[in-house]
Amino acid sequence: MASAVGPATRSSVPSPPFEPTSPLQVPDYRRFWLTRICSMLASTGIAVVLGWQVYDVARADYGMSPGQAAFQLGLVGLVQFLPLFVLAPFAGLIADRLDRRKVGAFAIGVDLVMALALALLTSFDQLSLPALFLLGSLNGVARAFFSPAFGAMIANILPANLIPKAISLNSLAMQGGMVIGPALGGLLYALAPSATYWFAAGLFAVATLALLSIKPMPRTALQRDVHPLRQIADGFAFVRSERLLLGCVTLDLFAVLLGGATALLPVYARDILTWGGHPVGPLGLGQMRAAPAAGAVAMALLLSARPVTSNVGVKMLWAVVVFGAATAVFGLSRDYLLSLAMLALLGAADMVSVFIRNSLIQLNTPDAMRGRVGSISGLAISASNELGEMQSGVAAALLGATGAVVFGGVGAVVITAAWALLFPELRQSRTFSTRYSSPKEPAT
Repeated sequence: MASAVGPATRSSVPSPPFEPTSPLQVPDYRRFWLTRICSMLASTGIAVVLGWQVYDVARADYGMSPGQAAFQLGLVGLVQFLPLFVLAPFAGLIADRLDRRKVGAFAIGVDLVMALALALLTSFDQLSLPALFLLGSLNGVARAFFSPAFGAMIANILPANLIPKAISLNSLAMQGGMVIGPALGGLLYALAPSATYWFAAGLFAVATLALLSIKPMPRTALQRDVHPLRQIADGFAFVRSERLLLGCVTLDLFAVLLGGATALLPVYARDILTWGGHPVGPLGLGQMRAAPAAGAVAMALLLSARPVTSNVGVKMLWAVVVFGAATAVFGLSRDYLLSLAMLALLGAADMVSVFIRNSLIQLNTPDAMRGRVGSISGLAISASNELGEMQSGVAAALLGATGAVVFGGVGAVVITAAWALLFPELRQSRTFSTRYSSPKEPAT
C-alpha cells in the first residue's frame, strides 16, 4: 500500500513554473519582435524610394533645379514631423486607455494604406508632389500612434528582469532594418518601380497579424471623469516631476539635436572625402549611411548577450560623450576609413545610450503612464532628428560642413557634462530600478 501511495503523492506535486531567461523564450515577445522587424524593413525601404521619387518628380515633371528639388526632400521630413508633433500627446493617452495591441495595429494599418496607395500611383504613373507629400504625411500619423503603444507593450509581455535584454533585441531589429531595408528597397525598385511598395504592404500585413496574435493587453485604470487634456497634461507633469526621466529625455533631445551629422553626409561624400584621389561619391555615401547602423547592430548583439547591469547612469553619460567625440573626429577626418570607423563608433555609442535610457524609462514609469511618457520620449527623439537636420543645415551655412559637424560633436559633449551636473539622478542610477510593476499575463 505504501508503494502505491508514494508515487501518487510525488506525481501530485506541481512542477515549478517556467521562468524564462531570455525574452525570445516568451512566445508573445517573439510575435512582438516579428512585428518590429517587419515594420522596420517596410518603412525604411519606403523611405528610400519615396525620397527618390520626390526628387525625380520635382526634376522631371516640375522642371525644378537641383537646389529646388533638394528643398522638396526637406519638406518630406517636415510633412512627416508635423502630424507626429500634433498627435503624439493624444496618441500617448490613447495607448494608456485602450488595448495597446489594437492601437499599434491601427498605426500599422495606416502605413499599409500608404504603401498600397503609393504602389497603385507608381504602377499607373500618376505620381505628383502633392500626392507624395500627402501620403508621406500618413507615416507621421502612424509613427505618432505606433511608438507609444508599441514601446509600452514590453512591460506587459515580459517580467521586469528581462526588459533590458528585450530593449537590446528591439534595437537590434530596428538597426538591422535600417541596414537591410534601404538596400532591399533600392533593389526592388530597380526591378520594378512599384515592387518596393507592394513588398512593404505585405510586410505591414504580416506585422499586423503578428501584433494582434499577442494576448490582449490590460487596460490601465484611468479616471474616466478626468478630461483627456488634463490626462495628457498629467503625462508631461509626471515627466517633469521625475527628474531621472526628465534628464533622460532631454539629454537625448539636445545631444542628438547638436551631434547629428547624417544630414551633411552628402557634402562629405561629394566634396570632402576621397578614395584613390576621387570623391567617394554615391557609393561612399551609402557606406557612410550604413556605418552607424552597423556599429549599433554590433553593440546591440553584445548587449543582448551581456547587458549593462551596474553603474548604468554613468555609462549612459559616457556613451553620449563618446558619441559627441566620435562626431567631432569624423568632422575633422579626411581619411575615408577613419571616417567610417568614427561613424560606426558613434552608432555603437548611441546604441548604449538608447539601451540604458529606454530601460530606465520603462522601469521607472507606472503602467498607467507608459503610453503618455512613451509619446513624450518619441516626440523628443523625432524632434532631435528632424530639427537636428535643420540645425545642421543652418550651421553648415554659417560655419561650413566641417565646422558644423565639429561644433555639433563638441556641443554634445558639453551638453552631457552640463546634464551630469544639472541631473545628479543620472549619475546616481546604479542599476535598473523596478519601481513600478506592470499587470501582465504570466510568461509561458
